[in-house]
Amino acid sequence: MGRMPSEVMQHELDMIWQSIFTWASWVIVALMLAIAFRMCVQQRTPFYLLACVAAGVAAFAEPLYDVAFDLWFYDVHNGESGAMFSHFTAFGVVQPNWTHSGYIILYASACLYAGRRMYEGRLRRKHLFLIWGAEIMTSCVFEVIGTGTNVYTYYGPYALRIWNYPLVIGVLEGTQVVLFTVLAVQLWRRVSTAWGLVGLFAVFPITMFGANFGIGAPIIIALHLGEDEFSSGLVWAATLLTIVLCVLAVNGASKFMPRPVGTSEPDGAAAPRKDSVVAA
Repeated sequence: MGRMPSEVMQHELDMIWQSIFTWASWVIVALMLAIAFRMCVQQRTPFYLLACVAAGVAAFAEPLYDVAFDLWFYDVHNGESGAMFSHFTAFGVVQPNWTHSGYIILYASACLYAGRRMYEGRLRRKHLFLIWGAEIMTSCVFEVIGTGTNVYTYYGPYALRIWNYPLVIGVLEGTQVVLFTVLAVQLWRRVSTAWGLVGLFAVFPITMFGANFGIGAPIIIALHLGEDEFSSGLVWAATLLTIVLCVLAVNGASKFMPRPVGTSEPDGAAAPRKDSVVAA
């Protein structure tokens, strides 16, 4: 399995919806960056802006994800030149430029609305699962629209689809958000200068591919078994196993949630005081 059907490659891109995805997503990102900048100034830390930029830069690795999860961005085949808003192609998959805005929206938003409270140790496991659920819902809404309006598709033999969108993808994306946010905040707690937060550019791909290629390994393998070994039952089993692993990962991440300010972390690292300058 894993071979792309010819009808997928030849499927026409909906130009109107491509424009909606492109302009709407970048408008949302502009608002997010404005909010992040204001938060950075008020709290004297570049954390929020760097989290957004780290997510956007990481989108250059999107082709790796596309190949693993059988994702295909529709192109135009009717002779219209330059119709797709693309900036590069890798592994034969043409990349629309809205992947960068999509990454920022889907993966960095939790740093903005939950990062500070997590930093101060005011979130508990139940809050982390609420964030996980909210991010899964956001992913489903975003991608159900994209896969249902002829912008892109997941062409693999997935189970548990919502419209044309595989639910397991949304669960993995929500898990990635949780892992990235927790690790990013832990880095924030431990660095003493703003330069230390540049490490977010490494944190994002570590959690992105750790979640999707690590936790998501069962579904990736099940989707790409040879024709003699492929089984829809295995895809179902791998889907359910991947979702269970995501639950375990989020629960495990909750064990690494920062403690309240003024207390000590389990590893002995001193937590910052409320009146301390945050990565100034």
